[in-house]
Amino acid sequence: MNELTPLRRNRDFLLLQAGQLLSTFGAAMSGIAYPLLALALTGSAAKAGYVGAIQFAPVVLLGPAAGVAADRFDRRKLMIASDVAGATALGVLAASVLSHHATFWLLLLVGFVDTSAAVVFRAGSSGAFKAVVPQPQLADASSLAMGRMSAVRLAAPPAGGALFGLSRGLPFLADAISYAFSTASLLLMRTRFQEEREPGARTHFREGLAYFWRLPFLRTTVGMIAASNFAASGIPIAVIVLAHRHGLSSTAIGGFVALAGVALLAGSTLSPLLRRIFPMRAILLSEFWMGLVYASFLVYPSVYVLAVAVSLHAFWFPNTDSAMNAYSYTLIPDRLLGRAMAASNTLRAVSAPLGPLAAGLLLSHTSPRIAIFVLAAPTVVAAVLGTLSASIRDLPSLEASPAAAG
Repeated sequence: MNELTPLRRNRDFLLLQAGQLLSTFGAAMSGIAYPLLALALTGSAAKAGYVGAIQFAPVVLLGPAAGVAADRFDRRKLMIASDVAGATALGVLAASVLSHHATFWLLLLVGFVDTSAAVVFRAGSSGAFKAVVPQPQLADASSLAMGRMSAVRLAAPPAGGALFGLSRGLPFLADAISYAFSTASLLLMRTRFQEEREPGARTHFREGLAYFWRLPFLRTTVGMIAASNFAASGIPIAVIVLAHRHGLSSTAIGGFVALAGVALLAGSTLSPLLRRIFPMRAILLSEFWMGLVYASFLVYPSVYVLAVAVSLHAFWFPNTDSAMNAYSYTLIPDRLLGRAMAASNTLRAVSAPLGPLAAGLLLSHTSPRIAIFVLAAPTVVAAVLGTLSASIRDLPSLEASPAAAG
């Protein structure tokens, strides 16, 4: 049996990671700038929520088509085309902001195009990740990738907030430039991003959805994550709006977002250790039961308390995600991976556009306490249902075949 090459010496894995890390740094800088620009242009919490919602909408609307494309076409070319589209859209927005011609509608349009490009890129990247990482290393590679992404997200929001403070267009310009690093890494990689396809074979999204849906563990956990994503996408918008109302600077608001990055980094770093100490069932459920931490804001409604609560909740995200990704990559064959993962991502994200929308509307028309209660409640409900679920109680092993899992 051949000894596996350590991930730190896996050239194509490192290239894939380097390109995505630099691109993610740019995306995290513009990510803090989107709601700040919406607030600067309109002064409306509801419209800041609209921007957040429109950024999540492509995950639901385009996920299925992106998955089919990733299984039908060359994944490398698809990912490069996505980089070009995203960079172009952000460049247009940056130029408009820097020339003082930006409008709220342009912000919505660019947010939609930017995220659409990311959805298509992500559909191809699942196959790229599986292609460059051997199966026994998938869980560790997933945790490592999330840890590195968390480190990037730790530094990027304050940087994006600081750039926004200097000039509102700079975070978007920096993000447009960051796409070039992603494209360069893809061009330098040697590994094919998909296995050989049967000539003339047809690819339908429903085939990937049906395959994914018949795996009880994945079906159950995706429903739970969809509930948790309502809070995960909505409450950070609430933090930004409430911090803005308190008169905090864009750099300080970026610091609040970075605090969640600290927690994500810590969770990613400790994820392998936690998987060895605790049963997988406890690891999976911890993210959802941690939703109870938002009760602290109901007792003491301070934006500082809310920022800490978001961070405590975020600590457990990498554990659930790394386990979910490892199971998915193991149980789903390569020919269906793009479509099945697109089905997973679409179902997970179905509630994500509603989170920012609900946060903006609730903060415009009700009290912050009511807003956070409504946003956090589905996560706790998912914790209860997951605790009672037989498919989580009797988890399949990562060595199980897809047939055994079904």
